[in-house]
Amino acid sequence: MGGKTVLLYLMTTAIAVSVALTAAVWLEPGSPGQFEATTFAPKEAPPLTSTFINLVPKNPIEAMASGNMLQVIVFALLFGIAIAMTGERAKPVSQLFVAVNEVIMRLVTILMHLAPIGVFALIGKLTINTGLDAFANLGRYFALVLILLLVHGILIYGTMVRMLGGVSPWMFFKKMRPVHLFALSTASSSATLPVTMEVATRRLGIKSTTASFTLPLGATINMDGTAIMQGVATVFIAQIYGADLHMSQYLMIILTATLASVGAAGVPGVGLITLAMVLQQVNLPTEGIGIILGIDRILDMVRTAVNVTGDAAVTLLVARSEGDFDEQVFSDPDAGHQFETLPET
Repeated sequence: MGGKTVLLYLMTTAIAVSVALTAAVWLEPGSPGQFEATTFAPKEAPPLTSTFINLVPKNPIEAMASGNMLQVIVFALLFGIAIAMTGERAKPVSQLFVAVNEVIMRLVTILMHLAPIGVFALIGKLTINTGLDAFANLGRYFALVLILLLVHGILIYGTMVRMLGGVSPWMFFKKMRPVHLFALSTASSSATLPVTMEVATRRLGIKSTTASFTLPLGATINMDGTAIMQGVATVFIAQIYGADLHMSQYLMIILTATLASVGAAGVPGVGLITLAMVLQQVNLPTEGIGIILGIDRILDMVRTAVNVTGDAAVTLLVARSEGDFDEQVFSDPDAGHQFETLPET
């Protein structure tokens, strides 16, 4: 069950970022560039063979110090697997990293409260230097990301539910409405998790034996909406800086965005943090994030709804394959309406 769940989550994330890159390259939301004030000399892309060879760090401390995020992600995955395999004796190490993660997320929260001031300054400087015409590009970026999120959330997941799950996509989306509303209001997959669990077990007919494993895992590693934003944002920033991306770099974006989603926390704004990893990996300036920061909150709400929809869709498919799915409950439009109060988060 674990293997099927992880494979489906990673597969949908890779599809999401691939479609996003294709659409962004084709529609060119950042061209013709209106950001003449920006100056950036892109580095030459390394060969694809050396990129895969360099996935495993020779020195993880050096990789962290130099900001080689792909090596850091690979090391973190291997280190986490080693902690899990060690078992009880590694519990203090695991608790240490949990505590460090809580501290870092608290620090990020503090910075996010200060972010509006910085965004106002960035947008003000951008307006003075480039004029209001520059916001036409930003509008194209916003519209493209929003359309791709809706297409992925409705078409891709709806097709999966119909073709692989053998059930009605219309009924699936209808019963997911409380989850979507909660995700839009909180912009957090983790905060929405209790609601997703209630809907999955009481309305979608998924047994708790499956839902209690796949949904918390999905809230951690399944970030399809975030991957779409990162794919479009990377191409958008490359276009406004006049940097040409090569095929090896596009493949690196897919790989980095997929792996970065595995370690991303389900909290508001985390997509911008992992976007910095993707930009660094393809030698693009992380300062470009400031251009899209002002409009990201609305997109963050929508991509959170896409993320939790993917969690529920994959959980339904896994439950169906494991025999933990009650189709009568799923087909009953009144199933689960007895719980009117959403669980506390």
